[in-house]
Amino acid sequence: MTNVEISLKETMTVVEGALGAAVVDYTSGMALGTLGGGKDLDLVVAAAGNTDVVRAKVRTMEHLGLKGEIEDIVITLGTQYHLIRLVKGRQGSGLFVYLVLDRGRSNLAMARHQLRRIETDLEV
Repeated sequence: MTNVEISLKETMTVVEGALGAAVVDYTSGMALGTLGGGKDLDLVVAAAGNTDVVRAKVRTMEHLGLKGEIEDIVITLGTQYHLIRLVKGRQGSGLFVYLVLDRGRSNLAMARHQLRRIETDLEV
């Protein structure tokens, strides 16, 4: 098990093309930790905004009566991929890992695989 800071460092190091990462509490919208980003990528603002995305998807699934769990949400932009990975397990309830990738330097399938592994080791 690894803590938030170590998980974020691993994410930024291991996932090729990573531009920024955050661990977010979607009940409050607060980022528990961020790494990377920059003037064009405010991870605190992105964490709050993507909280709305997660809440909307959870609510929609409830309205539709869908019983499955959300693994991840992928948003594709012209130059970036935005991955939202919901954290599983008793310690991760209500949390997600948010990762922004440079689309030209990353492999989406590999990034999802690596993020899944990092998420399972995350301890809050």
